[in-house]
Amino acid sequence: MAIQIGAAQPEDEVVSSINTTPLVDVMLVLLIIFLITIPVVTQTVPLSLPDERNQPLQTKPENIVIAVDRDGQVYWNTRRLPDRAALLERLKEEAVKVPQPEVHIRGDQHVRYQSVGEVVVACQRAGIAKVGFITQPPPRG
Repeated sequence: MAIQIGAAQPEDEVVSSINTTPLVDVMLVLLIIFLITIPVVTQTVPLSLPDERNQPLQTKPENIVIAVDRDGQVYWNTRRLPDRAALLERLKEEAVKVPQPEVHIRGDQHVRYQSVGEVVVACQRAGIAKVGFITQPPPRG
């Protein structure tokens, strides 16, 4: 660091150079703090985590597959249902069976969420305990 002695510059003139020494000091202090705290934060219990396995779901004959097409039409397996009241009645018939079948909902990618939500609400009102969604698996690679 240099000190200027004498009046080389008038006092009213603006100094256009930036003193970066305080900035470097702050950055070095932050670097030291991070180097000390990172090993403390990353300490974990040594575990052997399971490998990823995605097994496709096998649809059993007793499971109910409800499909909702792009227009919001509801299908029971492959048979079209006329309205939501018919869906609720059929679900109520299935809900009293022991063991209760699972309901798998297949919704078209471009269907409104409301149409699929109405099917979920019908399952809930009928007392179905297990409701799942069937999706297309992501491409491998």
